[in-house]
Amino acid sequence: MLIRLLRTHLRPYRKPIALLVLLQFLQTCASLYLPTLNADIIDNGVVNGDTGYILRFGALMVGVSIVQVVCNIGAVYYGARTASALGRDVRGAIFDRVQSFSARELGHFGAPSLITRTTNDVQQVQMLVLMAFTLMVSAPIMCVGGIVMALGQDVPLSAVLLAVVPVLGVSVTLIVRRMRPLFRTMQERLDTVNRVLREQITGNRVIRAFVKDGYEEERFRRANADLTDVSMATGRLMALMFPVVMTVVNVSSVAVVWFGAHRIDSGGMQIGALTAFLAYLMQIVMAVMMATFMFMMVPRAEVCAERIEEVLATESSVVPPAEPVTTLDRRGHLEVKSADFRYPGAEESVLKDVGLVARPGETTAIIGSTGSGKSTLLGLVPRLFDATGGEVLVDGVDVRKLDPVLMAKTVSLVPQKPYLFSGTVATNLRYGKPDASDEELWHALENGLNAPIAQGGTNVSGGQRQRLAIARTLVQKPEIYLFDDSFSALDYETDALLREALRRETADSTVVIVAQRVATIRDADRIVVLDEGRVVGTGRHQELMAENETYREIVLSQLTEAEAA
Repeated sequence: MLIRLLRTHLRPYRKPIALLVLLQFLQTCASLYLPTLNADIIDNGVVNGDTGYILRFGALMVGVSIVQVVCNIGAVYYGARTASALGRDVRGAIFDRVQSFSARELGHFGAPSLITRTTNDVQQVQMLVLMAFTLMVSAPIMCVGGIVMALGQDVPLSAVLLAVVPVLGVSVTLIVRRMRPLFRTMQERLDTVNRVLREQITGNRVIRAFVKDGYEEERFRRANADLTDVSMATGRLMALMFPVVMTVVNVSSVAVVWFGAHRIDSGGMQIGALTAFLAYLMQIVMAVMMATFMFMMVPRAEVCAERIEEVLATESSVVPPAEPVTTLDRRGHLEVKSADFRYPGAEESVLKDVGLVARPGETTAIIGSTGSGKSTLLGLVPRLFDATGGEVLVDGVDVRKLDPVLMAKTVSLVPQKPYLFSGTVATNLRYGKPDASDEELWHALENGLNAPIAQGGTNVSGGQRQRLAIARTLVQKPEIYLFDDSFSALDYETDALLREALRRETADSTVVIVAQRVATIRDADRIVVLDEGRVVGTGRHQELMAENETYREIVLSQLTEAEAA
């Protein structure tokens, strides 16, 4: 998954990556050449007392060092830019895919997990790429080059490398294999911490109202402790990595000095060569340590890449039409024909053979007990999810064939829990019609346009949020208005005044209202009664009171017989 993700999103940056690899190659070659120059200065300059030789080769060492520094700076620059661009592209790809999701996919992943995947998971992959460009590219070059240069200094002494490199490789592999499942668990528990924290922030008022502070603190403590436990287990393995590597390094250094001293004593090796060999040994070990550091990051990045690919590979159940219908008669005629809807894996359908007709200039109301499928039925029209059976037609065209832009202009939904975005009243009202004039906004509103709105509209009351959401829809002026229990937070007087004002504004439009409050829908031109996902009655208020027992029970649960009449 990690390789596929990187191959897909790094393809546009092949030229910077090629330049980066070239710069890393040059700076590594320069690093490998320096110990040889140092050995020459010791053996031919210091031992012989040749100051001129020392100065000439010392100047050459300075020049090589400058080349190394310049190439290293360039490599880090291009590596950082490419890694940042990768992070930006992957975040953008996840965002675009999530925006295409229907309510079904959003419910499957959950908001906390999607947030973690878009932020922390992408960051882990981005950090791996950055480390790979700045460390891992040069590590194999330095390791192989160091071995070749060490062999050039003394072949018999290089036997130490035959023992060092395999021991390091096996040690690192054993540790990394145990880290991978821990990293998957860590990301899942990070999701849990985000979910608990999100619930506690959103439900702060409920927590205080029921004095559940202690319970919620304990819930967060458990989630935090679970994350800490797996982080500690991962940290212990990471802490074990470097002592193992350094132990091997120090033992091998002692072995090199021990055997090198015997080689010098027998005349088979010079002091400068031993110094250079030690430097190459350290370079080889540093290359292995860089690879070790990368291997520690790879398991977590692999897990994160799998989670990212899971989102990117998930297709929305609401698929845009291949050949969309881009024009309508704009009459606003809505018809639902034998619609069924079943959630994946559910034993029963939420909606069963539902039929509904809503005409321009009329108000159609939908009422039913909790869980009868009212909001689900309304969500089929703007394609929050698609019907699993039957059809939903707007002006005679199946909504699954409509162009999404045309759909947004024709149908507007005020949800049961309206959401306001951070900004001002004006920016929220223009959400459906960006070019709306101030006069249009004032026509739909009675308060200041520049009044600030906090994220989610938390600085206004529930009733104000509902009225602002309704005003946002009025600015858009669609042919079909869908109100999903959008008056529930209003008092009876405001509800009546608002419906009277809406009646004038939507006189030529199709209006569909879902409501629990009988007073809100009793004057509707047509009332559809739902019970357990089925239509059990259609008619006006008086007709249903006389003929439909389900409707009558709902009405009498709120009004007296005299009030209902």
